Amino acid sequence: MTRVINVLPARCIWTFSPAMNHDHDHHHHPAPQDFGARFALGIALNIAFVAVEAFYGWRAGSLALLADAGHNLGDVGGLALAWAGLAAGRLRANDRHTYGWQRASILASFLNATLLLVLMGALALEAAQRLSSPAPVDEWPVLVVAAVGIVINGATAWLFLAGSKGDLNIRAAFLHMAADALVSLGVVISAAVVLATGWMWIDPAISLLIVAVVVWGTWSLFAQSLHLLFDGVPHGVDLAAVRARLLAVPGVVSLHDLHVWALSTSKVSLTAHLVVHGDTPAADAVLEQAEHVLHDVFEIRHVTLQVESENFAAHCALVAGDGPACPGTAKAVEPTP
Repeated sequence: MTRVINVLPARCIWTFSPAMNHDHDHHHHPAPQDFGARFALGIALNIAFVAVEAFYGWRAGSLALLADAGHNLGDVGGLALAWAGLAAGRLRANDRHTYGWQRASILASFLNATLLLVLMGALALEAAQRLSSPAPVDEWPVLVVAAVGIVINGATAWLFLAGSKGDLNIRAAFLHMAADALVSLGVVISAAVVLATGWMWIDPAISLLIVAVVVWGTWSLFAQSLHLLFDGVPHGVDLAAVRARLLAVPGVVSLHDLHVWALSTSKVSLTAHLVVHGDTPAADAVLEQAEHVLHDVFEIRHVTLQVESENFAAHCALVAGDGPACPGTAKAVEPTP
């Protein structure tokens, strides 16, 4: 956990000490489980299934099966995108990217949700067209292949179920494959009904119902990832409660510049200025208790806090714009050797 302490009343600036910069990774959110092998297995299974589905869709003359093969191929790309996002998020930070590439996981989840919504839109358009002009199809191969699709897609979704609650990017992969399993189930049901009744309109009607269910389940992923891309407060963090808890820390008289945002789909960061009575000894106690509150109550582990005296904070309150922090201050204090 990173601490930045400033109790110098004459300068309203950030101070930094190398001694405070030791790495505290053991306090951070645990990184998502390494899903590399699961992504590789899921991609391999689905590429093989897409080839089988496209072949039998062509042989049976089933536009629905060919469309589902195209949808599955798009989801293979979605899996690859999610995998790339997690891999990029594990790249080490450097002097040009001080947070590393952790935000790549948020970007990947947003692109995944967008891709899934676009694919569902295309499927809805196709279903609407087929509803107005249904065509005869050899339903038995469609039923068998779609049944295999339920198994393949369901098994792939299961691979990502464990991480879907703790990481938005893993959730995107899970939703992609669960949607595929649902689409395959719809194809099986429609094929069985058509075989039993001859009602050709059943296939596109069930497809439209599936589209509605998938869009309903995907919209929250799209909205959350877009929110995080613009540094919104992560879902599950009550900013008012965080503020109230910090103000309740003994010695804290006020706070300002409280910011909470997502570094990645599984890591939350916080910065704040705490205004306290007294000098450094009291500041240390305030920092320790504030960090415990943020860790234990809100599970926020990447924290940077600046502690200020009341006079110091009063000077800061007079400053506006992007100029020096206090009148006469031209640059930040150099790091302590």
